[in-house]
Amino acid sequence: MSYFGTDGIRGQFGISPITPEFALRLGFATGAVLKRAFPKKKPIVVMGKDTRLSGYILESALQAGLNSAGVYVHLLGPLPTPAIAHLTRALHANAGIVISASHNPYFDNGIKFFSSDGKKLADDLQEQINQELEKDIIIQELNQLGKSFRVDDAQGRYIEFCKSTFPYHLNLQDFTIVMDCANGAAYSVGPAVFRELGAKVISIFDQPNGTNINEQCGSTHPDNLQQAVIKHRADLGIAFDGDADRVMLVDRNGQLIDGDHILYILATKGKKTPRGIVGTVMSNMALELALNKAEIPFIRAKVGDRYVLQSLEENDWFIGGEPSGHILTLDRSTTGDAIIAALQVMRVLVEQETSLDELVKDFKLFPQVLENVRLAQMIDLFADPVLEAEFEKAEQQLKGRGRLLIRKSGTEPVIRVMVEGDNLDEVSQLAKHLADQIRKQANIHEE
Repeated sequence: MSYFGTDGIRGQFGISPITPEFALRLGFATGAVLKRAFPKKKPIVVMGKDTRLSGYILESALQAGLNSAGVYVHLLGPLPTPAIAHLTRALHANAGIVISASHNPYFDNGIKFFSSDGKKLADDLQEQINQELEKDIIIQELNQLGKSFRVDDAQGRYIEFCKSTFPYHLNLQDFTIVMDCANGAAYSVGPAVFRELGAKVISIFDQPNGTNINEQCGSTHPDNLQQAVIKHRADLGIAFDGDADRVMLVDRNGQLIDGDHILYILATKGKKTPRGIVGTVMSNMALELALNKAEIPFIRAKVGDRYVLQSLEENDWFIGGEPSGHILTLDRSTTGDAIIAALQVMRVLVEQETSLDELVKDFKLFPQVLENVRLAQMIDLFADPVLEAEFEKAEQQLKGRGRLLIRKSGTEPVIRVMVEGDNLDEVSQLAKHLADQIRKQANIHEE
């Protein structure tokens, strides 16, 4: 079986596969694969985590498995996911491991991998690890066991790297920023980066206790940040998620600036116009129309940063992302990095000598309505002529003013109906109508 999803291995801690026993086996299996891939020396793996309590247990188990297979492990401690990607390259390691469940609640956790170049691990190596997991742990050469080392300056290295992506001749001394650290991996390095660049930073949700990560805070719960920006009369707010690979912004008026806004700013307001932008099927149509107006090519990838990255590399472009705030700037970093993405927006603010609300005043997202239709069993929507006709009719109604996205959930018998357009009442009615039609046809199929 394959344990890997689109972003590593993830689940609730204590339930297979996110258990100490599995982590031990995974560490040994990974070590065995790396030993074959790099036979002339003992492979090196760097490993970091977010602030979940279970991270310490998984870290110890992975470390034991890797060392047993003859791999050296460099322990980075709590750091953002993109920091592990960067330090994998900077320390010339053969792979990087992140223990995190990103924006999920504390009781979840996950394990994901980076290759030596700081990118997602290749599919063939993941498959080799899967195959090794089916084998027993057999330690053959006791004199070839690996060792582990604590990298004491990991935070400082990453802070300097983030600062290096911001122009040396600029600073943030005119800005007051409220920063929501999600009680997660950026609780220390996030505020430090912006303070060292001159900003006054008011840090909130920066006291992780192992169980409060993402709890009513961070990029998935920006309400408190919006209120704090207004309360402190700040210039803007920045919200990270638990492992700081996603970012949401808040302008001085408390208005939320999501990933589509950020892509719009980076594409149209900077000094250099990008060759093209990659969004996803969930990117708002307003972004597509704005980029078309600016004559900037735009394409949509499947949902997931892995697919955004793949599309960027295929087209030799640099900037892409998702509405959720997962922003990739490949000319700065190899993976989605919330701190670096925020810094690129700050660069535009300083260069333009303007405010965040001014940058997006002409960019208005289209209303977007999502209806989830739960079925007793999944049906093939596009094999039903009645539904196919309804979808075609809706697309014609929205042509040039909106769009329709019908997709199946990957984990449950649910159909997601997303309708987007320039009129809220129209898209709401259309989404409800299509959801009702799907329910009606599903009942007919069941009968």
